[in-house]
Amino acid sequence: MIKQTSVETAAHSDDTKNIQHLASIPKHIAIIMDGNNRYATARAMPKGQGHVMGKDALDPIVEYCLQVGIKVLTVFAFSSENWQRPAEEVALLMRLLTATIYEQMPRMHKYHIRLRFIGDRSQLAEDLRDLMADAEAKTAHFDAMTLVIAISYGGQWDIANAARQLAQQVESGQLSAEQVNETQMNAYMQLGDLPAVDMLIRTGGEYRISNFLLWQSAYAELFFTDTLWPQFDATELAMMLEQFAQRQRRFGKTSEQIESC
Repeated sequence: MIKQTSVETAAHSDDTKNIQHLASIPKHIAIIMDGNNRYATARAMPKGQGHVMGKDALDPIVEYCLQVGIKVLTVFAFSSENWQRPAEEVALLMRLLTATIYEQMPRMHKYHIRLRFIGDRSQLAEDLRDLMADAEAKTAHFDAMTLVIAISYGGQWDIANAARQLAQQVESGQLSAEQVNETQMNAYMQLGDLPAVDMLIRTGGEYRISNFLLWQSAYAELFFTDTLWPQFDATELAMMLEQFAQRQRRFGKTSEQIESC
């Protein structure tokens, strides 16, 4: 794990495009976009303005990931626990999510990016669910990159949902209990058809993963930064990619086994 500050980032503002020399680049990056409210409070902005700034911070990160060859970027926009926030904040976040989808669609078509959503859609308004489904359908054929937005998502819900579907198969006789394994489980997880998370980033200075992609991040490299999400940029992401390439990912093996390969 690594903790970085915006000061350290500024001191290492090399050309963010020049990472082609790296030995390894993650296929799948996941980001917990934290710190919007604190960003606004520190600047005496109107309530909710931090979320607006946070929405705008996503675009350059998406374009940078596409540029350097990241195949999947998953961002945590609204968790299953966020429904407990004040009603006015939840309403604002839902409006911003709707605006984000409308704003992202031209970019998805321009860069051939597939847009997907994960989470419990049953709690969302029907018009938002329809908008999400339409965006997914219209971008399903794009293959340059996949942008996944987690809305009303929780990792525990995801695992329980997959387990429920497997239990139904066992109950109906389509599957025996002995056949239930990690591969079967993964097939019913959200994002089961995409690469596992290689690199999980949390902005905002907190040291937890907050119920985000628990299954998919089993072997993810974790990065934590004090930088608040509206200030997070491609320069800092490039620094993290440099450090990701220097880490030895053993997946349960010893260093000697990895180095002998």
